[in-house]
Amino acid sequence: MSEPIRVLVTGAAGQIAYSLLFSIAKGDVFGKDQPVILLLLDITPMLPVLEGVVMELQDCALPLLKEVVPTDKEEVAFKDLDAAILVGSMPRKDGMERKDLLKANVAIFKSQGAALEKYAKKTVKVLVVGNPANTNCLIAAKSAPSIPKENFSCLTRLDHNRARSQVAMRCSVPATHVRNVIIWGNHSSTQYPDVHHCVVNMSGSELACFDAVKDDAWLKGEFITTVQQRGAAVIKARKLSSAMSAAKAICDHMRDIWTGTSEGDFVSMGVYSTGNSYGVPDDLIYSFPVHIKDKSWKIVEGLDINSFSRTKMEATAAELIEERDTAVAFLGV
Repeated sequence: MSEPIRVLVTGAAGQIAYSLLFSIAKGDVFGKDQPVILLLLDITPMLPVLEGVVMELQDCALPLLKEVVPTDKEEVAFKDLDAAILVGSMPRKDGMERKDLLKANVAIFKSQGAALEKYAKKTVKVLVVGNPANTNCLIAAKSAPSIPKENFSCLTRLDHNRARSQVAMRCSVPATHVRNVIIWGNHSSTQYPDVHHCVVNMSGSELACFDAVKDDAWLKGEFITTVQQRGAAVIKARKLSSAMSAAKAICDHMRDIWTGTSEGDFVSMGVYSTGNSYGVPDDLIYSFPVHIKDKSWKIVEGLDINSFSRTKMEATAAELIEERDTAVAFLGV
């Protein structure tokens, strides 16, 4: 057995965490022979609920779960972390302006970034899930200057999985037969789900997505809007935001960081944009296609970008610049 790794989940009494913690504790994310110590952070009023979550984790009698530490204190939660999954954030309330939402979240992620800087290992891998995830991730990274920017990423794997599944259903194949969809940009309704480099395994042979689907109008229209607006559609139907699918995407994202991607496959992650070859402005957390090896991601290079894609990539970058500039103005407040 390896030494246990220390894994933090914030917003740990919430519904995404409730769908997530069992998968982490039973070895689906960090490996079947990797013991874990779970640190569960939430706000003080949620501690009684968190105690119930701890009881359930204990009652699962899982061999890899070495310890569970529920807390409302950052100095406890962030100590010596190997991985941090930052799910908790201020949700948007009715009538709330986007800038007010940004301001509230800047305060949270500035504080958590500073806690990472002060208490966590410098090798910690940080995944930001709480929305607006890209900008929250950027604020956390800026607030932890001694941790490499490459160690920070935000979740766009849920969008990636949604896109993959839409194509698979359209082609009547399993989702595993669809590879290399891309989510570009922000985890918002401006994101660009791109299938120009996607391949679909149809009856044993791989076809370009456009050849497999045979409906360009759908791929350039309804497919894109369905993926962009899927989160809102789930809320409308369930009266709650995506939790099971979000937790599955978090598991996929962190497992790929830990164990790498297959040769020739790429996945979507919000990562630091500086130095990219696609003309995306620097100093953003922007979703790109990436390969992962030895716990390090690299942006997939050399993909042709047509004018249709370029326009959509620029639109989502413009939104991220506006978010960043608003958030950074709040950082000094």
